[in-house]
Amino acid sequence: MGVKLYVMDFSPPSRACMLTCEIFGIPFEKIPVDLFKGEHLAPEYLQKNPLHTIPVLEDGDFILYDSHAIMAYLADTYGKDESWYPKDVKKRALVNQKLFFNTAVIYRRLRNITYYVFQRGRKTLEQDWLDDIAEGYDFLEAFLSKTKYIAGDHITIADIAILSHLTNLEYILPIDAKKYPKTSAWLEDFKATPYAKKHNEEGAKALNDLLKKFLTS
Repeated sequence: MGVKLYVMDFSPPSRACMLTCEIFGIPFEKIPVDLFKGEHLAPEYLQKNPLHTIPVLEDGDFILYDSHAIMAYLADTYGKDESWYPKDVKKRALVNQKLFFNTAVIYRRLRNITYYVFQRGRKTLEQDWLDDIAEGYDFLEAFLSKTKYIAGDHITIADIAILSHLTNLEYILPIDAKKYPKTSAWLEDFKATPYAKKHNEEGAKALNDLLKKFLTS
């Protein structure tokens, strides 16, 4: 049967959910939601998600929004390999910790920029924004200096969530491989995976191109 995902390709949270479906072999119907046309504000969409954000998941009559909640639900419901979202309480807590980190730090730093560029018409990137991104890289380098992946020594959905955002942050502030060798290597490895090629690469480029267009127009 599969599930439905209301998404926009350039949205990192949307891409994270599509990546999760691909990894777990979950068939999904991709339903585009054009934010620039205000489709997320349509009454029928607000019935699904009063926050009018993307992505939104429909699994039968079950509706869920927030990408991290969706990823966790998909892993619990359809994942055959629980290592991606461990059932062990302590291992899962470490994954949740990094998902919350993504929400509070990585996502927020990207969202600050896209909001001011797309909605407020800013034409230049503030130094404070770039400094905040660099701080995010510092945190990631610290994590990856202790474990092979973001939340431990095995790949998890936390890696996927951060991957989808970092492929846009690196466009805004390139990752210095000398300063952040582990973060740079981690990202390059993930970008080369078949699922990232299929469900992340094109969308990340679309957002990067859009940022360039808004900043230079």
